[in-house]
This record gives sequence, C-alpha cells and structure tokens, in this order.
Amino acid sequence: MNRAKKKITTARGLAVQHLDRIEQEGAYIGLTRGDIDVDPREERQATDYVAGVTRWKRRFDFILSQFYRGDLEGMESTLKQILRIGLYDLLILDTPPHAALNETVELAKQMVRPGAGGLVNGILRNVVRQRDRLPEPKMDDLAERLAITHSHPTWLVRRWLDRFGPDDTEALLVWNNTRPTYGVRVNTLKTSMADFQARLDTLEVKWEPSPYLDDFVRVQGLQPLIREGVLDEGLCAVQDESAGLVVRLLDPQPGETLVDACAAPGGKALYAAERMDNQGRVLAFDLHEGRLQMVRDAARDQGIDIVETATVDLRDLVQQTTPPQADRVLVDAPCSGLGVLAKRADLRWNRSPEEISHLATLQDALLDAAAHLVRPGGLLVYSTCTIDPEENHDRVTGFLNRHADFQIESATGFVPDDCVSPEGYLITLPHRHHMDGAFGVRLRRKHS
Repeated sequence: MNRAKKKITTARGLAVQHLDRIEQEGAYIGLTRGDIDVDPREERQATDYVAGVTRWKRRFDFILSQFYRGDLEGMESTLKQILRIGLYDLLILDTPPHAALNETVELAKQMVRPGAGGLVNGILRNVVRQRDRLPEPKMDDLAERLAITHSHPTWLVRRWLDRFGPDDTEALLVWNNTRPTYGVRVNTLKTSMADFQARLDTLEVKWEPSPYLDDFVRVQGLQPLIREGVLDEGLCAVQDESAGLVVRLLDPQPGETLVDACAAPGGKALYAAERMDNQGRVLAFDLHEGRLQMVRDAARDQGIDIVETATVDLRDLVQQTTPPQADRVLVDAPCSGLGVLAKRADLRWNRSPEEISHLATLQDALLDAAAHLVRPGGLLVYSTCTIDPEENHDRVTGFLNRHADFQIESATGFVPDDCVSPEGYLITLPHRHHMDGAFGVRLRRKHS
C-alpha cells in the first residue's frame, strides 16, 4: 500500500495513528507523543478525538454499516479510523459539514490512497443528508439495542439492566459518554480554600464547589492548572470526589499509624496524610517501584513528610514474623474500573465477565492479607472504583464469613447520607452523584 511520507502533525492525523496503535497493538488510550514538532493545541485536540472515537466506536460502526456497501469488518484499520473521526466531527463535535468533510477526505487521500477520498466523501455526505433521521438499531433485545445506541458492550448493559432497570441503565450509559469533569482537591497544608478559589478566578478557570466535600472543587479542564504550574506547586491534586469520600470513610486521625496497601499513585495516602495534619505515620505499599516514586514526588510537592513507601506485595508482607500493625488499613483494590468509564473510555472494551471473576479472587486475597495488619480495635476499609456487586458486596460478605473478628460499621456520619447504602456501605453512582462510581466499607476488628 502506498502511503504518503509527509509527517502527520494535524490533530486528526495524530488521532488516526494512535487509534491504529490501540486497535492493532493494544496501546494505551492516552496520547503521549512528546513530539516537539507537534503544536500542543493539535495534540490536545488529537487526544479528544482518540477518547471520543474510542467512546463512540460501536455506535459509529453501526452507522457506517448502514452506509457502506462492503464488508466493514474487513475494511483496513486506518480508513475505518478516518471514517470514525469524520462521524465524531459531524455527530458529536458539530463541526460544520464542509470543514469536516474536507479535512477527512484529504486525510484519507494522504494516509490511505488518493482513491479513498471518494469513498469517505460519499459515506459522510450521505450521513450529513440523513443526519436528522439516522438509522437506529431495531432488534427486540433491549440490552443489544441500548448497547449499540450508547456504544457499550452488550454483556455489560445486560448486567446493568438486571441491577438498575432500564431508566437508570440508560442514564448511566449517557453519563459514560459525556465529557468528564474533574475533581480537584485543595491542599489545605499549603493554602486555604478561599485563596485557592481566588487563584482559579485569576486564571479564569471555570469551577464550582463540590456539593459533597468542602475541600474539593470541580473543573471542566486541567490545562490551566498544568500550564500555570498550580499542580507543581503542590497547592492541589487532581482527585475524583469519590476517592476523597473513601478517605473520609477511613477517617484518619493525627498521630495514628495508617497503611495504604495498594497505594500508587498515592492520591488517597496523601489525602489521608493531609487529614492527619501531617502528624503520625502513613505506610504506602505497592508492587511497582516506579509508581511509588510518583507517591514520593507528590508528597514532596504537597509538603507531606509522614509518608513512607515500600515496594512489596501485601500477600508476602503478612508472611513476615512481625508484620506491621496499624490503626487503620486501606485496601483500595485493583478492580474492573466500571465506575470510571466516563474518564477511561477504553475500559469498556477491555473488560470481560471472566476478568471480573479473576479480580474477585485477587481482591479476596488482598483483604485476607490486610486483616493481619489491623490491630485489635482498628479499622479496615475496603474500596474499589467499580459499581459491580461481585467485586464489592460479594467480597465483603465472603470476608466476614472468613473473619468472624471483623464487623461492618455504617458509613453514616462519615460521608453524605445519599452516598450510604441500606447496608451501610459507601456507594457512589456516576449518573446519580455526578462523580466516578465507587464503593467503600468500614470493617472494624473486634478487641477480642
């Protein structure tokens, strides 16, 4: 195949290249070129194209299948990515049709072959003509129909329909396809909420206070905070409110010893240290030394010196003759991430029911190991960023069956009442609370 040798530096071209790498090589969705010849604005736009196409690709492919007379599955990857980007321009970004068609056709000529421009032009012009009456899936299977319409895997939609019912499921699907907002935690060791909010106003950052946490704000974008060095100064940290609520559930106190068993990249450990007024001891464990360096760097920037890191597998740690004992232990377990699909569009395509079962086995092992680190009378908090009961409720039930010396304490009084389930768990649902989905439970170890 003859491809143009000219270097691709436009947003759409960069996005096509990265989408190809994701589909063919399993590359990560984040677009990190680090290419000095690429305009930062083009790179940011490319990142939006990558996330948007990844989010909407099942819906887009259904539309393309209605307008393309050939075998869409057999279409070469680069051409398919270009068509998806064209649909993202037209249907999601509302780019003027003449601009979207011209850019996409030229891209096909440059990146595929001259003749591909005509195919792209014909398909996208037909989409423009029928924009107000685009074909919709007609099958009787509600899960399949919703999955195509809202671009999710059918197995996942079926799972949510069983749990939430049709209305809440569709609201959740819509949320997952919405541009995410970002939580920002203000570091009160270095600044006050009033001063930080004034700084945001000076930088003309659009923000609103969190309705759930008095030291968090919500922002539409992070670029001004990055560009102006606010994050580097340690005045704040990017952290979803759901993660902040997990730390509030943990309720760390000054002078205590706390273990964060799966700590990296460190957001919860550092927020806990801040809540402890930087007094006491926070032991941050993780399997990966490189990720623990991120914890140390962030602690330095945020003016926190009570965090100690160790590269260790929690399951090995408890085999020591005298494993550490802590007043509070947090197990923020590896999970499917089904609560963060608005920010991680790729996860919906990379998860499976089999993987969830595998993760549940790991979660049990980590909980069992963590139980050995909790002193009598101490607290164990188990949390995830998934909304799947198999990784949440079921893991707690199994743990209590294996550990009669622990009992549930209600989350009431530690987090807002509308985030507390009837069982006393912390539960946030994206479409209801407008933050990431998360789960947390307080497990108190009995004194004897």
